[in-house]
Amino acid sequence: MTIILGIESSCDETGVGLTRLNADGSIELLADEVASSVELHARFGGVVPEVASRAHLEAMVPTMRRAFEVSGLSLSDVDAVAVTCGPGLAGALLVGVSAAKAYALTLDVPLYGVNHLAGHVAADTLDHGGLPAPTLALLVSGGHSQLLRVDNLADGITEIGSTIDDAAGEAYDKVARVIGLPYPGGPPIDKAAQRGNPCAIAFPRGLTGPRDAKYDFSFSGLKTAVARWVETRERDGADVPVDDVAASFQEAVADVLTAKAVRAAVDLGIGTMVISGGVAANSRLKALAAERCAAAGIALRVPRPRLCTDNGAMISALGAHLVAAGVKPSSLDLSANPALPVATISV
Repeated sequence: MTIILGIESSCDETGVGLTRLNADGSIELLADEVASSVELHARFGGVVPEVASRAHLEAMVPTMRRAFEVSGLSLSDVDAVAVTCGPGLAGALLVGVSAAKAYALTLDVPLYGVNHLAGHVAADTLDHGGLPAPTLALLVSGGHSQLLRVDNLADGITEIGSTIDDAAGEAYDKVARVIGLPYPGGPPIDKAAQRGNPCAIAFPRGLTGPRDAKYDFSFSGLKTAVARWVETRERDGADVPVDDVAASFQEAVADVLTAKAVRAAVDLGIGTMVISGGVAANSRLKALAAERCAAAGIALRVPRPRLCTDNGAMISALGAHLVAAGVKPSSLDLSANPALPVATISV
């Protein structure tokens, strides 16, 4: 068996995970500890890179200690270190990469610089085991909305669609600000939407025309439409029905994401879909995806909510897949790459 230490610091969560790669190829989660700096960013309405970097510096060692306490392991038990080296915020990434290098060098174990986005997909294997080949992954987070064909988590991820402007999670944050809900916008909009009418307002569905790109996304126009609708109500002196706005906005997002994902799976002949990333925890997205996947005969997999958001467990899991596949480790001159493409799973 092999113990993999995973470190995640791409944005505003400092994550440390420990997994065990067993002889039969199964991966067992031993610890998943996260320190979030989201409260530090809330008053700014978004992540401040310099604040995030400082928070990672302060949280790294305490989070590491908690992970080892929970797992009952010691540093000497670690056989490999995996760390997010991109994409993400440059300064935040460098904190994690520097820490991982220090641990790998001190422990004299292999170092794997891995892709944050591939880690989100790998997180599902901690709940549901290995992914069938191929699998369609719908990756939806604050910075990314992508459709991926996953043939192999070690070296076989292909992007087939992506957002051309705002990601879905980014649109949630901006719409929340418009209707007076707190940051981050995902959970409060989801909660408000459950009290509202999703058919109350006919918000647009971006890139769904017959001549539009079949698998790409656009949420900038939707965000602007919500803002204009709210501004018009306020100018006319009318109350803004926050719950209905939230529900109608959320329905538009979930409608486009699920329709395009199912369409891609059917077109490509793929029988399994996994939804990953922070927005995967959204109740309406999961419900509509389940409904449409069932109608199309597609098996749907969604990891538990804790594994959807940024965490070290997903990085450790991806590291375990790389170790199992015999992928060459990274060198100790590994650096961060804020624009690392999803097809580059390890560096």
